[in-house]
Amino acid sequence: MCKKAIIAMSGGVDSSVAALLTKQKGYECIGATMKLFSNEDINISREKSCCSLSDVEDARSVSVRLDIPYYVFNFSDKFEECVINKFVSSYLSGATPNPCIECNKSLKFDKMFMRMNELGFDLIVTGHYAIVQKDLSNGRYLLKKAADKSKDQSYVLYMLTQEQLSHVYFPLGGLEKSTVRQIAEENGFVNAQKKDSQDICFVPDGDYASFIEKHTGKMSKPGNFVSSDGHIFGRHKGISHYTIGQRRGLGISYATPLYVTEIRTDTNEVVLGNEQDLYSDTLIADEVNLISVEKIDEPIKVKAKVRYRQVEQPAVARQLADGRLYVKFDKPQRAITKGQAVVLYDGDTVVGGATIVKVGCFDVNCG
Repeated sequence: MCKKAIIAMSGGVDSSVAALLTKQKGYECIGATMKLFSNEDINISREKSCCSLSDVEDARSVSVRLDIPYYVFNFSDKFEECVINKFVSSYLSGATPNPCIECNKSLKFDKMFMRMNELGFDLIVTGHYAIVQKDLSNGRYLLKKAADKSKDQSYVLYMLTQEQLSHVYFPLGGLEKSTVRQIAEENGFVNAQKKDSQDICFVPDGDYASFIEKHTGKMSKPGNFVSSDGHIFGRHKGISHYTIGQRRGLGISYATPLYVTEIRTDTNEVVLGNEQDLYSDTLIADEVNLISVEKIDEPIKVKAKVRYRQVEQPAVARQLADGRLYVKFDKPQRAITKGQAVVLYDGDTVVGGATIVKVGCFDVNCG
């Protein structure tokens, strides 16, 4: 009996080719697009969003060409609750979240998995660039970097559980992006040369502060730009306008360049400092998910990165008594930011990851 697969189709070239390759392997396939929000609800035009009607039309077109059934699953309530609301609350608490990770966790690899089980299917297939392998020595499923390192998406998939990894398939993990586009062209896909989405889908113009104001119905509260020792530089527009490491858009004239080094929500202050003030070699992270190991009993040497586009850096990681991760880099890293993910690697294998909650803590017993 052939296995049945749900292809998560965004309307882009990657998920379209993933659908083709899965069908070619003999799986019984259906295509499914997640409806996450109505563009009118967040005041953007459909052309600016990866979740637009045109994307649904492209996904449907490819499904028709592949002769597979196609559906749209409405997960907008869950998206509002788990992604948009968390995004807003994180910014208002002085953190900088990664909503794509939360969307993968709460929607694509949670709600879609529930739908998979309800329909009696075996696999969820996506167009992510990553590889899943089973470690025959211990039975654990491993998440590994893609062959095309410039497109590798293992960083945003670190939250996958063993159960989920056992039911996902990433057909593009061993391919170069150029090959994927070539396959799409050869098969006459309407989206073969469609540009990749670079923005947060519900804030395509990148104006997070305006989105938060519209979503909450509250204007940002101005406060003081200050130095670490309390000197006032001027007034800021509201903490949701700023993130750690930011230099542009501060509106402050000073003898040397100033950067956002800290956001103090309790006093509504944005701390400015020199670039060297951005560097730290330690962090603590919670909401831990480990993949290649069940737990970290002793400090281990890893490579770690604290943002998607960063090249991972040598570090030592240990798990604290309360389960959180403590990571100490060999060299200080620039602009480690609360709310972002730290992901640990052993070569090309993801050890695990977590959400950064504290930066610059030099005592493993602190916090």
